[in-house]
Amino acid sequence: MDGKEIQETAIKVASALPSAELCYPFGPEYEVFKVRGKMFALMAQVRGERIVNLKCEPENSLLQRAIYDSIHPAYHMNKRHWISIYPGGQITEGLVQQLVEESYDLVVAGLPKRRRPMEKRET
Repeated sequence: MDGKEIQETAIKVASALPSAELCYPFGPEYEVFKVRGKMFALMAQVRGERIVNLKCEPENSLLQRAIYDSIHPAYHMNKRHWISIYPGGQITEGLVQQLVEESYDLVVAGLPKRRRPMEKRET
């Protein structure tokens, strides 16, 4: 997938998640998705390439980076807990969807129970 397709897929998936909201806290060139005020996805352009940053379990981050050449430690984020998806032939729509949903679930799990979205994500 190219960067535009990756970002479009991530936006489509993130927009459909319960209580997810799009905002621009870092300026108009950075699209950020948050759930209950906590970021789970960021769309950016790095050296001319469109990328998506997602929260990820540290062990899963290492695994994803070992499997996919286009997944790297996150650009301008905590490299232990975030990954960047760059354009590449191995990246599929299904993989992007899975990683966005996992990022969302990870952030929701870290919220106090009273702040978690009432509606459940369809799995």
